[in-house]
Amino acid sequence: MTTPSFKSSVVDSEPSASEKCDPPELQKLLVESFGFAAFRPYQQAVCETVVAGHDALLVMPTGAGKSLCYQLPGIARGGMTLVVSPLIALMEDQAEKLRQQGFRAERIHSGRSRTDSNEVCRRYLRGELDFLFIAPERLAVPGFPEMLARRKPALVAVDEAHCISHWGHDFRPEYRLLGERLPLLRPTPVVAMTATATRLVQDDIVTLLRLADARRFIHGFRRTNIAIEIVETPPAVRNELVAELLTDSTRRPAIVYAPTRAKADELGQLLAAALPAASYHAGMSPKLRDEVQAGFLSGKLQAIVATIAFGMGIDKPDVRTVIHTALPATLEGYYQEIGRVGRDGEMSRAILLHSYADRRLHEFFMGKDYPESHVLSDVFKKLPTDFEAREQLRKRCGLQEDEFDAALEKLWIHGGAQLDADDRVRAGDAAWIEPYETQRKHKAEQLDLMFGFVQSHHCRMRGLVAHFGDESDDGRPCGLCDVCAPGQTVAGQTRELSTRERHALRAVLDTLSERGNATAGQLHADCGESLGFSRREFERVLDALACADLIALSEESFTKDGRLIRFRRAKLTAKGRDVDAAQLDEVRVSSLMDKPGKRREPRQEKAVRRARQAKTEAGIGVNGPVYDALREWRLLEAKRHRTPAFHVFSDRTLMELAAAQPSGMDDLLLIRGIGPSKASKYGEAVLRIIRKTTSGVG
Repeated sequence: MTTPSFKSSVVDSEPSASEKCDPPELQKLLVESFGFAAFRPYQQAVCETVVAGHDALLVMPTGAGKSLCYQLPGIARGGMTLVVSPLIALMEDQAEKLRQQGFRAERIHSGRSRTDSNEVCRRYLRGELDFLFIAPERLAVPGFPEMLARRKPALVAVDEAHCISHWGHDFRPEYRLLGERLPLLRPTPVVAMTATATRLVQDDIVTLLRLADARRFIHGFRRTNIAIEIVETPPAVRNELVAELLTDSTRRPAIVYAPTRAKADELGQLLAAALPAASYHAGMSPKLRDEVQAGFLSGKLQAIVATIAFGMGIDKPDVRTVIHTALPATLEGYYQEIGRVGRDGEMSRAILLHSYADRRLHEFFMGKDYPESHVLSDVFKKLPTDFEAREQLRKRCGLQEDEFDAALEKLWIHGGAQLDADDRVRAGDAAWIEPYETQRKHKAEQLDLMFGFVQSHHCRMRGLVAHFGDESDDGRPCGLCDVCAPGQTVAGQTRELSTRERHALRAVLDTLSERGNATAGQLHADCGESLGFSRREFERVLDALACADLIALSEESFTKDGRLIRFRRAKLTAKGRDVDAAQLDEVRVSSLMDKPGKRREPRQEKAVRRARQAKTEAGIGVNGPVYDALREWRLLEAKRHRTPAFHVFSDRTLMELAAAQPSGMDDLLLIRGIGPSKASKYGEAVLRIIRKTTSGVG
C-alpha cells in the first residue's frame, strides 16, 4: 500500500486527563465497557501502570488476559490505541471482537485493498478510531510512520514482542523497525506483550524498543489445569497413536502439531476418516485456511492437525488436548503452543511424542538456518562497498538461493551487511562474527534445553515455570504430569521388565553402588553388551530406572576435534541405594518403543545388520546408475573443496545410499556415515541426484 498524502490541519493529539484514572474508575470501565466483573490476577497492576503513562513489559502465558492490559488502558487514556501485531488472522480476530463490544477498531495489512487502507488512514487522522491494528512491515512504507505521528496515539501496544529479539524462538527481522519508528510517537507510553520470553529475551525487548524505565510484569506461568505427558515414541507409530487417543471424545477438541506440511496433511487425512478433522498450514490457500480455522472455532471440526503456523492469538476456550507429534525446537515455542489448551479452566492434557531422531533433524535444519561462520565469511568477503543487486551478488558467491539468503540475513542482523529499499546490498561492519557465533551457540543451547526437558524425571510444569523465571511461583510440583502422576497417563504405555532387562537393571545398580557414578556409555559396556543390548535398548533401561527414582541422569558434554560430544551420566539416588526386590518388580519400561515390531532379539538383529552390510559391500541390491552418479558428483565436490574424495563420503556410504535410495532427510540421517553436519552440507544435492537418476531407471 502507498500511504496517501493528506493535507490535513490535524495537530498532534495528546492523551486526555483520564490518564489519571484511579482504580475505582478502572473497575467501572472494566464492567461497563468490557463486561468483566473483576480483573484476572496481575491485570489491574499492569493497567494502572500503563494508564499512568509508564512503559511496561508484560510476560504472561497464553490465555492469561494480556489483551485487556492494552485495551482497557487505551480507553482509559481517552485516545486511540495503536496495536502492532504479526499475523493477519490475529488482527482480524481481535478487531472483530472489539467491534462486537462497541469499539471502533480497524486494521491495515496486506490482505486489505488500497482503497480500504486509505480510508482507514483518513479515519485515523480524523480521530474516529479507538484501535488501529497494523503489521510491523507497515512501518517500512514511506510516509506511514510520519502519518501516524501527525495524530499521536494515546497508547502503543506491541503484541508478540519476543519477535523483536534474535534470542527468541520466533525472531522476525521486520520487528527491528519498531525501535527506529517508535520515537516518532513519543511521549506516548508503550506496552510490550508476549507469552514467552526468557530473561535474555526480556532484556533484548527493553533495549530494542528503548523502554529503559519500563516496569516488568513476569507472572502467571503455572497452569494448574494442564497435565503434561511426554512419551518417547518411534516416528512410525505416532500417527496411529494420535488417532487412538482422539477416538475418546472427552479428549476433543484437539490441536495436533506436526513438524512439516506433508506430515500435517498425512495425519489430517487419517483422522478425517474417523472424526471431523482437517489439516492447516502455510501451504494452503488463504481461503482454505480461513475455512478450516472457522470450522475449528465453531466446533464443526473436532481436531486440527497443523504446523506452528496455526494458533497464535486463537482464543478457543474448550480445547481439551494439544499433541505434539515431534520434538519442538524450543521450550518457549512449546510452552506457547500448549497454552492453547484448557483456557476455560477445565482439566486438559498436553502430550508430546518424541525420539532422538527428532533432535538429529533439528540439528540438520539449524545447520541450514544458521550456517557455519565460514559460509558467512565467504559472502562477507564478496560484499561490495557500493550497493549491488542482491541476485547479482548471489551469483558471484556461487551459492544456492536458500543458503545465500540464510547467510545474508544473518550478516544483516549482525551488522555485516546493509540492505536498501531496492533490495540492494553492500558491506557493513566487519565485527559481525562474534555476535553471530554467540547467537548460533544460543540456538544450540535452546535445543539442549528442550531435549533436557523431555529427558528430565522432574515435575514438568515446575520445570517450565522455572525456565521463564516466574518469581511469584512457589515451586511446588504440579501433581498432574507424567512424573507427578504416572498412573494417570493416557499416551504412555509400559510393560514389565523382561528377564534380560531385569539382569541389566540389577547390574547397573550394583555397578553404581561401587563407583558412585558412571556415564551411560560405560554402563552399556559393562552391564549391557554382554547381555546383547544395543545402545538404544540399554538407554531405555536407564530411563526406566530414572522414572522409578532409583538413579538420577544428567546431560553432560565435552569438545573433541571441534565437535561437541554429548553424553549422559548416571548416579544412584537414596532410593536406589536401599532398593529391595519388591521395588524392582514395580519398575516398568516403555512398550511404545517395541511397536515397530517384528522386533528381533538383539543377536538376531546384529546378524541381520551384518548380512545387510555384506550384501551392500558385495554390490547386491545396489542401484548401479545411482552409485555411478554419486561417485561422479563426489569427485566434482572434492575438487571444488580441494579435499580427498573420502572426506566427502566413503565408498561404503555411497553404496548404502545407492542401495537404500533415501527420499528425505529423515531417511538420509539413517545412512551410516551421514550425520547432521554432512546432511546439512550435502543432503539436498544427494537427494536430488537420487531422484533424478531413479526417475529414468526402470
